[in-house]
Amino acid sequence: MFERFTERARQVVVLAQEEARDLKHNYIGTEHLLLGLLREGDGVAARVLSALDVSLEDVRGTIMRIVGEGEHESQGQIPFTPRAKKVLELALREALSLGHNYIGTEHILLGLVRESEGVAARVLADLEADADRIRQEVMRVLSGPSRRPRQEGVQGSRPVRPQSHPVCGG
Repeated sequence: MFERFTERARQVVVLAQEEARDLKHNYIGTEHLLLGLLREGDGVAARVLSALDVSLEDVRGTIMRIVGEGEHESQGQIPFTPRAKKVLELALREALSLGHNYIGTEHILLGLVRESEGVAARVLADLEADADRIRQEVMRVLSGPSRRPRQEGVQGSRPVRPQSHPVCGG
């Protein structure tokens, strides 16, 4: 699945891992993916969240209030939680439903709002960025005249196909 991620989407995953480490969490959860989307800063998801007045500082503060900081620094590979894996699977489904053969930051954001029970969903609700508003803003940005879906960093040109196995933690 990761071979279909745009460079920006891959960067989001790297930043999510950094956020998990910084918070001393031994997992990558939906909240870390949300932080990664905001830290990436230039993709569709970051633009959508900015348009909805969702800031990195507000998200980080809300996460600290809900989850807090871990006790020990994590070493090595940090695994995805089942919910975070589900978000990435939902991102693939979102890409397919939009007819895209790549997975971009917008698809990860749409996956986050479809997975309505994780920490990221709670954070977005607390910040009054509900799923409908996010989806509408993503569609507005994608249909705008200055935004044509780009496939930077996507290897190959085959269409995305759903996979029967779950997302692996790497």
